[in-house]
Amino acid sequence: MDRFISFIHENWFILSPTQLAAYGIWRLNWIHPFIEGNGRTARATCYYLLCVRSGGLLPGRKIVPERIRDDRQPYYAALRAADHAWSQGNLDISEMEGYLARLLEAQLRDED
Repeated sequence: MDRFISFIHENWFILSPTQLAAYGIWRLNWIHPFIEGNGRTARATCYYLLCVRSGGLLPGRKIVPERIRDDRQPYYAALRAADHAWSQGNLDISEMEGYLARLLEAQLRDED
């Protein structure tokens, strides 16, 4: 958890909101520090990072965590891709970042 928090802090102004959120959701799932609710907690953390790094609550009727819940297969594939890269000694969250960016775009288009 210490490395997780340090990475977020050290890269706050370096990475984009979707990159930070991608790291957050992948790493928190990977660490799985909670007995119950790792996925829910990781999705909440992901959305928190997106909102705070973007400067506030984001518009849209259906938010990113709800969109993940509705279509989990791309989410699982992105987690597996990041895990595979990590097992090879690389940090590559690009698939997760692209996935989250697409969901965020859909959320922003779905504004009231």
